[in-house]
Amino acid sequence: MSILIVDDSRFNLLLLKTILQEAGFSDILTATSAAEAFRILGMDDGVQENQTAMTNIELILMDVVMPEIDGIEACRRIKGHERGEDLPVIIVTANTEISVLESAFAAGATDYITKPLNKIELLARIRNALALKREMDRRKQREKELLEVTRKLEEANRKLKQLSTQDGLTGIANRRQFNQYLAIEWARAARGKFSLSLILIDIDSFKLYNDHYGHLAGDSCLIKVAHVLQNTVKRPTDLVARYGGEEFAVILPHTGLDGASVVAEQMRQRVEEMKIEHLYARSGKHLTISAGVAATVPLPGQDMMQLLQVADQALYEAKRLGGNKVVCASAEAPSSQ
Repeated sequence: MSILIVDDSRFNLLLLKTILQEAGFSDILTATSAAEAFRILGMDDGVQENQTAMTNIELILMDVVMPEIDGIEACRRIKGHERGEDLPVIIVTANTEISVLESAFAAGATDYITKPLNKIELLARIRNALALKREMDRRKQREKELLEVTRKLEEANRKLKQLSTQDGLTGIANRRQFNQYLAIEWARAARGKFSLSLILIDIDSFKLYNDHYGHLAGDSCLIKVAHVLQNTVKRPTDLVARYGGEEFAVILPHTGLDGASVVAEQMRQRVEEMKIEHLYARSGKHLTISAGVAATVPLPGQDMMQLLQVADQALYEAKRLGGNKVVCASAEAPSSQ
């Protein structure tokens, strides 16, 4: 790591460099003007070879009186640079007027030393500035490491949350997320007095499919059906979940019974159109689904389990009728007389 001395007097440059080298500082850079210092620091636009120079310099000794750009203005520009804000600058000046020192500190100077130079004082101030710089660097590195640990922890928590609400086989929402989302949408529909629909879906004769084609084929079938169901819904507020085994559930907020029945029929048709061979099915030679659809506008105090029960009864009826069917039922609570 280097110390940069900036002074238009070559005598002063040599004097400072000699003092530092005798004190054990071996890597010394010099500049006779602010412009030359900027080039060494890599602050000039288009200069590529010195782009990392500022990160290799730990301290600047800056003379105040220099032609064109004085030391205080040079300090202000360096401290205003994105890579120079933490770089300590010690102002070297023969002028001890309060206004000059105030201007130096306002420009971002870390410290100052007066001419003629006192070797012991100079080295003490340099060592203090370097110690402060290195401690700041260590703290920044620890903060950076802490931020990275925090980022990794947040990412891990995000993945854990995703895993806790996602079905491991199909990648769609699992039963846990379904239960949470239904409770949220039920409460929202009750407050807003709008329709909420639910579709319960079951793959027809799936046990026979697993028995004859094997569980690997069964898993592949579940993935394909889940993909079709997920791609059928259009709105981000619609949720498709694996309800359990070969059962799926679809929550459709702001949707009445007619709209939900259309979605359920589209799902039934698209699964049938995949033409997954199922020679042991009771409803034909290809894999099919049955769906039970229920809808309601929740009333205050009404139990959301009523919607699930009505949808389940409709699904049971679709299965009883031979499968590959959609059956709809209203879950409206009876009005009080």
